[in-house]
Amino acid sequence: MSAATEIGETRRQPSFGELFTPKLVTVLRDGYGLRQLQADALAGLTVAIVALPLSMAIAIASGVSPERGLYTAIIGGFLVSALGGSRFQIGGPAGAFIVLVASTVARHGVDGLILATMMSGVFLLAVGYLRLGTYIKFIPYPVTVGFTAGIAVIIFASQLSELFGLSLDGKEPGELIPKLQALAAAWGTFNPAAVAVTVLTIAIIAGLRRWRPSWPGMLVAVAAASTIAVAAGLPVETIGTRFGGIPRALPLPALPTPDLALMQAVLPDAIAFTLLGAIESLLSAVVADGMTGRRHRSNCELVAQGFANIGSALFGGICVTGTIARTATNVRAGAHGPIAGMLHSGFLLAFILVAAPLASYIPLAALAGVLAVVAWNMVEKTAFAALVRSSWGDASVLLVTFLLVIFRDLTEGIVVGFALSAVLFIERMSRAIAVETRRAVVQPDVADAAGGPRQSYDASEATDPDTVVYRISGAFFFGSASTVATVLDRLAGQRKTFVIDCSGVPFLDSTAANVIEGAAHKAQRSGVRLFIAGASPAVRRMLFAHGVRPPLVRYKASVERALKQVRIDGVS
Repeated sequence: MSAATEIGETRRQPSFGELFTPKLVTVLRDGYGLRQLQADALAGLTVAIVALPLSMAIAIASGVSPERGLYTAIIGGFLVSALGGSRFQIGGPAGAFIVLVASTVARHGVDGLILATMMSGVFLLAVGYLRLGTYIKFIPYPVTVGFTAGIAVIIFASQLSELFGLSLDGKEPGELIPKLQALAAAWGTFNPAAVAVTVLTIAIIAGLRRWRPSWPGMLVAVAAASTIAVAAGLPVETIGTRFGGIPRALPLPALPTPDLALMQAVLPDAIAFTLLGAIESLLSAVVADGMTGRRHRSNCELVAQGFANIGSALFGGICVTGTIARTATNVRAGAHGPIAGMLHSGFLLAFILVAAPLASYIPLAALAGVLAVVAWNMVEKTAFAALVRSSWGDASVLLVTFLLVIFRDLTEGIVVGFALSAVLFIERMSRAIAVETRRAVVQPDVADAAGGPRQSYDASEATDPDTVVYRISGAFFFGSASTVATVLDRLAGQRKTFVIDCSGVPFLDSTAANVIEGAAHKAQRSGVRLFIAGASPAVRRMLFAHGVRPPLVRYKASVERALKQVRIDGVS
C-alpha cells in the first residue's frame, strides 16, 4: 500500500503557473469588455482621489518630500495591480511604514532609504518564489492589533508639531518621550492658524463621512482648507514654502549607487520593510477577499510587492505595500479587477503632469489633519478592548506588542509579541494532553472539548487484569511530553500487555517519539508486550524514524484489534 493510499485522498498541488499567474491575466482571460472597463475606470478615479492627499501626507510624515509618495503610488501601485495575486489590491505608501521609513532616513539618508527599499523588493521576491507567503498567516491576531495600534500612536505623535504649528530648534527626535519633551519646549511657537486649519480638515472629513459617505472626504477637506488658507492669507506652512512644490513629471529611473557598507548598514531596515510589507499586503488582500468572496494568491501577491518595491526605488519612491483603506475603497467603488488599480496610478500621473502647481498651496497642517484621521482609523478599538477582556494571555501579548512598538521598535514589538504568543500557545497545548486507562482517568483535572470532566476509557473492556490500555488524547509534542512520560514511567511495568491508543493524537513530534521509545525499551526489559493502536500514517512514520518499530512494538489499526491479537497469542 502506498503512502498516499495510507494517508487518504490528497488535494492536487497547484502548479507553478497557477500559483504565480497574476489576477490580471485571469480577469482578461475570463472575458473583459467595455462594461468592466467603465466600472474599473470609475473605481480607479475614486481611489486616486483618496490616494492623492494621503500619498503626499505619508511621504512628508516619513521624512521625505511629497512627490516621493506620489511616485510610490504611481509606479508601485501600477505594478502591484498588474502583477499581483489579488483582483482588488491597491498598492502605495502606507501609514504603517511611516515609523520605519522616517528612522531609516534619519540614520542613512534618502539614498539609504532607496537602497533599503530595493533590497526589500528582492527579499519579497525570494519570499514569494519560495512560497513562504502561506506562513505569514501565522502572525497572531493580538500581535497585529497591537502593532497597528502602536503605529497609530506614533503617527499621531509625529504630526503634533504640524497640528499645532510648532517650530522646533533642530531636528525633531524620533523616540516618543524625547519628541514630547522637544514639543513641550517649543510650545511658545504655537500657531493658532495651523490649529484652525487642522480642526477644519478633521471636521470636514468627519462630517462628510457621516452625511455624505460617498464623497471623497480627504480630498474635499484638503482642497477646502487650502482655499481658505490662501484666501484668508493665513500664516501657515505649505508644501510650496517647505518643499518648493512638486515636479510636473516622473524622474528617469536610476539604480542606487552600489555601496557594500551602506547595504550592510541598511540590511536590518530592509528586513523590517520586508516583514511589515508582507504582513500588511496579505492582510489587505484578506480584507478584500472577505468583502468580495474571492481568494487571492498570497505568494503571487508577495512577488508583485517585490517588483513594486524595486520599481518604486528606481524612480525615487519609498516602500510599497497593499493598503487596506484604499483597497476597501476600490471594492466599494465597484471595481471589477486589477485594471482599476492600474488606472488609479494613471490618474495620479495625470495630476502630476497637469495640476502639480496646485499642490504648492496645500497647508502642511491640513495633511497633518488627514494623518490624524488615518491614525484614529488604524486603531482597531473594538478588537483592542475585546482582546484585553478575553484572557490574560491575549491581553499580555497585545499590550507587550503595543508598548514595545511605541517605546522601543516596531520590529522588536512584532518579534517579542510573536515569541510570547508561541510560548503561551505551547503552554495551552501542553495542558490539552490527557492520558487515561480503561479503568480510570489518569488526569481527572483535564476537561474534554465540551468542558466537562473526561470520561474513563471504555470500562466494558476491563476484563483482563494483565492487560492495560492507555489512551493519549491531544497534540503530543515537546510541551506535553513530560506529562505523558510521567504517566508511562509509573505504569508501564505493571501488566503483561501494554496497549497505547494513539487514535486521539493528531500530531506527534520527535520529543514525543523519544518518550514512546523510552517506554517501549522499558516494557521490553520488563517482559511486557507493547502494542501501538490507531496511529495515523504521519504518527507512525515519526515513530519508525525513532526506532519504534517491530519487534520492539507491534502496530494495530485499533485497540479492538490489538486486544484480539492478545487473546490469539494467549498472552492474557
